[in-house]
Amino acid sequence: MKNFAIEIKWAIATTVLSLLWIFLEKSLGLYDANLKWQPLFSMLIGFVVIPLYYLAIRDKKKNFYNGIITWKQGFFTGLIMTFFIMISSPLCQYLSHNFIAPDFFEKAITYTVNSKRMTQTDAEAYFNLNSYITQSVSMMLSFGVMISGIVSYLLKSKNN
Repeated sequence: MKNFAIEIKWAIATTVLSLLWIFLEKSLGLYDANLKWQPLFSMLIGFVVIPLYYLAIRDKKKNFYNGIITWKQGFFTGLIMTFFIMISSPLCQYLSHNFIAPDFFEKAITYTVNSKRMTQTDAEAYFNLNSYITQSVSMMLSFGVMISGIVSYLLKSKNN
């Protein structure tokens, strides 16, 4: 685990940021009056998470690999960070939907059904804790792999 201390540190930072983001969404009324904007605003967190991947891989390059890192090493760093974010994701979703925004699913279902975007049954199947945990894990995996690859390419040492 000592070899992964940097990845764990940045995964924790990303998880805390995610919880703060949910709190920000709630504070901006995106779970109430402005619910229709919540999906769009939620996607913006990617622009905040990308720099964290950059900082994590740069940290690993500087403090673990003594300033020289290959694409493969950087990519592996990003994958490990993604793994730790993924395993914290269910807890993050649980905390978000039980403490920060406990009425989100109910309001999202009502809004979606009233706006005729989904049937009641479909909305209930989509807006629930198990569904959101599954979505967050799968999105984090695909996003983390993609961002790890791109950031690793940008940070790889030139003379390898």
